[in-house]
Formats: sequence, C-alpha cells, structure tokens
Amino acid sequence: MSRRFHAPVVLPADPACSVLRSAVVDVTDDGRIGFVGPEADAPEFAGEVTRLGGILLPGLVNTHAHSPMTLLRGMGGDLPLLRWLHEIIWPAEAKLKPADVRTGMLLGSVEMLRHGVTTSAEMYFEGEQLVDAVLTTGGRTLVAPPVMELPGMDWRTTLQAIERWIDADGLRFGPADRIELGYGPHSAYMLNPDGLRAVAESAAARGALVQIHVAEAANEDLAQRERHGSVPKLLDEVGIFAGRTLAAHSIHLSDEDIALFAARGVGMAHCPGSNAKLASGIARVKELRAAGVAVGLGTDGPASNDDLDLWEEVQLSAMLARLATNDSTVLTAADAFLLATRGGAEALGRPDFGALEPGRWADLVHVDLDDPAFAAGLDVPDEQLLSNLVWAAGSRRVRDVWVGGERVVAAGESTRVDRAEVQASVADTAARLRA
Repeated sequence: MSRRFHAPVVLPADPACSVLRSAVVDVTDDGRIGFVGPEADAPEFAGEVTRLGGILLPGLVNTHAHSPMTLLRGMGGDLPLLRWLHEIIWPAEAKLKPADVRTGMLLGSVEMLRHGVTTSAEMYFEGEQLVDAVLTTGGRTLVAPPVMELPGMDWRTTLQAIERWIDADGLRFGPADRIELGYGPHSAYMLNPDGLRAVAESAAARGALVQIHVAEAANEDLAQRERHGSVPKLLDEVGIFAGRTLAAHSIHLSDEDIALFAARGVGMAHCPGSNAKLASGIARVKELRAAGVAVGLGTDGPASNDDLDLWEEVQLSAMLARLATNDSTVLTAADAFLLATRGGAEALGRPDFGALEPGRWADLVHVDLDDPAFAAGLDVPDEQLLSNLVWAAGSRRVRDVWVGGERVVAAGESTRVDRAEVQASVADTAARLRA
C-alpha cells in the first residue's frame, strides 16, 4: 500500500545535505520512494498519511561489520589486533555451531535496527545463517563469506561454495532486495595471491562486490608490502580492484595508494571506533575524500568496537579527522552524516538506498525530539539542527524504522523479534564458549 510520511524536518541526504522543513516522503506500493520534498510542492495524494513529530532521515549504512560477534563481545578487549585475533577470537570462533551464528546475527541485526542502521555489509562464516537472521529481523545486508587460509580451511572449497550460492539464488534476493551476496577474501595476509586472483576473477564474472580488509595494522602485512610495494598495489596486480571492491579500514595508505583507490573506483569502509580501540591508527579521511574516493562508515565487529551503533562512528569520524589534521573544519556534522548514509551506499556501489530520493528503497528512520539535545527545538538554523542531531542526540531518540517501506522498529523495539529472548540465547551460547 502506498503511504505518505510527513515530518517537520526531513533530511534526504542529498549531496548538499539539505534540511527540508514541513516535508513529505511518499512510499510506493513496492516499497520504493516516489517523492521527497516540501509538503507545499507535493503532488496530490489519496493514500494513507502518517504524520510524525521530529526528524525523518534515511537508514544508516554500516559498510563493514562482523555482527554475529555479539557472541564474543568483551573477549580480549585490551589486546592489540593480531594477538586478539590469534589468541582469543579465532579459537572461540572454532567452537561456533551454525545455529550460534544465526543467534549472534539476530541480536546484531536487532541492535543495528534499533539504532537506525538499516543496512550492514557483513563478512562472516555460515552465510546462510546470516541471511536467515536478517530476513527474520527485516533488515538489509550484503553478505561476504570469508575466503582465507587457516588450518582445516581450503580457500578453493569456500570459493566454489560462494559461486554455487550466487549462481543458484542470484546476487540479490528477498523482499525489497534485502540480501546481496558477494565475496570476502579476508586480507592479503590471510589469502595468497593465487587465491586473491581466483576471487577477483570469480567476482568480476558475476558482477559481485568484494569486501576485504586492507592495511589495518602497521605490522600485519609486512611481507606483502616488502614484496609488492603496498597491499593496494598487490590487490590491483591480482585484479581485485578490477570489479566492485570495498576496502575496510585502509589506515596505512600512501598518497600513491589513495590515488590507486580513486583511479579504480575502490570504496572505503572507515571504522574509527575499532581502529582507535585496537590502536591501529587513524585513516587519512581528508586525503581520501579529496581524491574522490567513496568513503562510508563501519562499526567493525561488536567484539572490537564494542557495539553496533553507527552514530558513534559518525561522531568519531569527525573527531579523529579533526585531531589528525589539526583542523576543526575538516569534517563537519553534515559531512559525517553523509558518510553514514549516502557515502556508505556509494562505497558499496549501491545507488538504491542510503538517501531519500525517488526510486531508492524506502529505508526510513524517525527520530523524535524528547531529549535535551533538542531542547532548543527545530526552529533553529539548519547547521545547528544538524549539529544537535550528530553531536548531541546520536541514536538515543531513534523511535521507528522502515526497510523497503515495512516497519521493522516501533517505539524503539523490533516488530519482528523478541529481543529479550534473543539476548537470553546469546547468553547461553557465550557461556558455552567460555566453558
């Protein structure tokens, strides 16, 4: 059923980061946006009208996550990246059963939706379990099963399984194209050049997105950098950058690496919270954006962040960029907001969500004003309103969320999943992993 939403303020996340006053968003019966603009300019409408208080904005886009790691939250939280992976995370993940991954993803998806994050790009095992969980919560996800070399894990077998899945179900499926399948070569230090080349060829043949960790820690890929000059150069040599690519973290990049990203159209997932917690470094966001690289924001996993609240990444992205450049104007509130919405969709190569524009999916977030952050009300200058939303309110006042026009969060809770029940299941699984 088509529907019109009216709000005192609508943030369409257009390139100018416009603030529309007394505006409407029309949703067509197939779950897409039909019109966005001031109510005075809206076409005649005979369908149902929902009048909301507060602010209506597009669903946020989490460009890099390992959300089933809600099961591992808090484990090894004070270790550096490589020790954390080798000593804590990978041994714990070896104990996981397929049903555990579904449980962890259920909680992760609910957590994100309650924060207004409607889309996440996931790299994790048991992809079918991830898909089932997200279809259950009503969220949207891009799934990239990891391809890597570990004892007992053959990258060729994993690659063939991804190929069979895409060939059987297609790249995108589910209501409102909620699911997209892709490839997740973990990194250049966890997969040899032959494996990387095979992934690149397979993904290019299917038009699929490749999600990969790039230059996260200074000491993770010394051998690859010594042999090839840099990790981006290696990935370009083996063809990873020839198709759709999302490079996560991308902290330790040279000017030449950034130019290569720009020339090849590589998207970048900036994860400031995880990068800071693991002391991995601060990504060169100013230089990446100046070069024309599409930059989105990611939480990384809830065991390295330790939550899935992308609003915190919005704040941290601006704070760390300002500290790194000694320039308080380098990333404004509007800039950071666009990184979490339109920018994330661009980094993933998905022009069908991330903004409120005709033809895109109606992924909507309603933020109410019952908070000290909005004590001054909405009748303030646009810049101040955006500042109050980004710097002061964050996710606290997210009340309602729609994905593809379907309401999946009402009054701050999932409409589809019993959160208490899922949290209890996560507690049971976490206890077993500790035993």
